[in-house]
Amino acid sequence: MTKFSELHDKWMKNSEYKREYDALEEEFAIMSSVISARVAANLTQEELAERMHTSQAMIARLESGKQLPSTRTLEKLAKATGTKLRISFEKAA
Repeated sequence: MTKFSELHDKWMKNSEYKREYDALEEEFAIMSSVISARVAANLTQEELAERMHTSQAMIARLESGKQLPSTRTLEKLAKATGTKLRISFEKAA
């Protein structure tokens, strides 16, 4: 069975795939940060949802990228996971 990482490396050689993948970099970073905060807090999706007064399905949508979080949602997530929300702007390459 082929691993996703191997397929990804192969596909990144395709300029169209790479362009589309790079365009989603910020969304992937948000999804990864949401998952990392939950895992670091040792919480299940259901436990995080309870702390945020939302549903497990909503947490799943945030982690899958099907829904982008608002700043208010990120603030709730930070509080629920015992972390601090920090948003920054960096100079574009």
